[in-house]
Amino acid sequence: MTTKAKRVDATQAFPDYWVDACKHLMKKDRVMKRLIPRFGKTQLSSRGDAFSTLARSIVGQQISVKAAQTVWDRFALLPKKMVPAAVLKLKVDDMRAAGLSARKVEYLIDLALHFSDGRLDVDGWAAKDDETIVKELVAIRGIGRWTAEMFLIFHQMRPNVLPLDDIGLLNGISGAYFSGEPVSRSEAREVAAAWAPYCTVATWYIWRSLDPLPVEY
Repeated sequence: MTTKAKRVDATQAFPDYWVDACKHLMKKDRVMKRLIPRFGKTQLSSRGDAFSTLARSIVGQQISVKAAQTVWDRFALLPKKMVPAAVLKLKVDDMRAAGLSARKVEYLIDLALHFSDGRLDVDGWAAKDDETIVKELVAIRGIGRWTAEMFLIFHQMRPNVLPLDDIGLLNGISGAYFSGEPVSRSEAREVAAAWAPYCTVATWYIWRSLDPLPVEY
């Protein structure tokens, strides 16, 4: 599966399916018809490379967005460049001093090893389907399905990712479609049936309904 994106500069890219996706969603879904126009021209974008995207997701696990950014900023100053080989040369004590837990240090080292020794088929990802990439990524310590799906959305910019493990998505669906009543994954999946093949885009707008500021990895 090839994901197309239009690149604006060396560090930022946007999916070329966005306009078509918005038209589809506004036609098929009453909530999206109201929600999408609220956010104008803002849309999903991808920054950084695969390694830094996954490293950032590990750093941010189980802490607030603000705390994650603080730790990441400290950690990012340690290597000369945020690449696997440079991270593998870092001292554990320095990584801990940046605010990383011992477990996150282990996860980042394992991530760097997977990239540096060729266990990940990075060059082949563009031609692979979503589930194949998820299976590769969850083999890395510290990366579960949610993190792999965030990678598919924010780095690969795959158009039809539905992250049912994401609390924000479930809360957003609850508020927008069920008057605030709790929803199950199966109920969320039923709502998302109208979103296909652009579940990523609909998810992004549901997130915006909860927090107008877009998150980037």
